[in-house]
Amino acid sequence: MGINDHIQSIEKEQIKHLHFPHKEVLSDKRSKRDRYRKLVRGLSLGNLEHLKVKIVFADDEGAKKVETTIWGITDKSVILKQSTIIPVERIISVN
Repeated sequence: MGINDHIQSIEKEQIKHLHFPHKEVLSDKRSKRDRYRKLVRGLSLGNLEHLKVKIVFADDEGAKKVETTIWGITDKSVILKQSTIIPVERIISVN
């Protein structure tokens, strides 16, 4: 069994009810750089082509995944529809 076997799918509306620890989930600079590059690409796909991306992230209970459109990115947060925010440091992957 891999990590994907334990990832709970949720709706973006549920994200605002989650608690996010202030701890980075990725350990090396290359992974963090790759994550940011994929977030920027996801932002472009959402704004230009109205495509959704799959975001895998971790809250205080474990890994979750959501399929959504990225509306904005700051240094610390990814902004989804309805002002829903996921801290960048809690994002494991973007596809």
